[in-house]
Amino acid sequence: FESVVTGGHDGCIVPAHINEKNQSERFAFLAEWYDPNASLLRRYELLFYPADGSVEMHDVKNHRTFLKRTKYEGLCLEDLFIGNKVNIFSRQLVLIDYGDQYTARQLGSRKEKTLALIKPDAVSKAGEIIEMINKSGFTITKLRTMMLSRKEATDFHADHYSKPFYNELIQFITSGPIIAMEILRDDAICEWKRLLGPANSGLARTDAPGSIRALFGTDGIRNAAHGPDSFASAAREMELFFPSSGGCGPANTAKFTNCTCCIIKPRAISEGLLGKILIAIRDACFEISAMQMFNMDRVNVEEFYEVYKGVVPEYNDMVAELCSGSCVAIEIQQSNPTKTFREFCGPADPEIARHLRPETLRAIFGKTKIQNAVHCTDLPEDGLLEVQYFFKILDN
Repeated sequence: FESVVTGGHDGCIVPAHINEKNQSERFAFLAEWYDPNASLLRRYELLFYPADGSVEMHDVKNHRTFLKRTKYEGLCLEDLFIGNKVNIFSRQLVLIDYGDQYTARQLGSRKEKTLALIKPDAVSKAGEIIEMINKSGFTITKLRTMMLSRKEATDFHADHYSKPFYNELIQFITSGPIIAMEILRDDAICEWKRLLGPANSGLARTDAPGSIRALFGTDGIRNAAHGPDSFASAAREMELFFPSSGGCGPANTAKFTNCTCCIIKPRAISEGLLGKILIAIRDACFEISAMQMFNMDRVNVEEFYEVYKGVVPEYNDMVAELCSGSCVAIEIQQSNPTKTFREFCGPADPEIARHLRPETLRAIFGKTKIQNAVHCTDLPEDGLLEVQYFFKILDN
């Protein structure tokens, strides 16, 4: 099997960069896929060739080729990191390990995850901050609006317990919603601290005028955003907000009243449009009361889109798009929220939207009728149901 996968002989793994035919570079991963029909977890070796964006898969248990080398446009090198979920021809694979030492050395040496926290004073500027995060080369791998209890706040700020400003710090961080994110890139901890700037926003405006705290902070406590100082701090803090045990951490901020649902679709997320779309929603005077990133499997998407089955001819393509990568679900608040927000999203087909309603979200950010940037609730009575599906059923 290994000689089939890697081009080696007698079970030796020979990385592509030195094999005898000098083939194009390729990266290898071990991936798992849950087969809902057989109720089995299947394991594959996934090979990715960056030169032409092609993929190849081998069934580990049965020692045979599952997918011959095939060009696949829905995957890029930035998607390939341990723990991420990727979709290959509608199969959602979880990358659980590197497939060889070459891949581990090339892709794993400096990749780090860290916590990015938007504080209550800057939640209204989340779009701008997320835009800066994307432009700085980070990938957002988790995102959730939360409301911290006093106990959660004291756990988070345990290091500052003896400081004179401790009580003010606790009061501030529990005064309103926060947005917690897990972000990824090379040297993420150091690079995120650099993007944040000095902890005191006044000093940041002098020493790092383009930083987040300089642009959006007020002082040393109301300083817009937070980042851990070290790998150990990052691991501890991410465990508070995104527990590895599978628990959901602090409570989400969904209100479940006067609401409608918006989903920013995977293509828009992968193209770095999340920040821009959030800015557009805010500037149109809609209140974002809850937000969370999801990686939906096909079963969940089919369940969510069930109302369109047999009604909309694009149903299968809609399902494939929504489970093709990370999406962000949003609870939108407004009086008569469904009608007005649906109007703001515009016609489902972006081409029609650009002709008839050029100021709408789909006109500005959509590409095709399937990759039209956002889903919005169609019927007023379904707004609460769709919000509950994400923030009560999936978020548990």
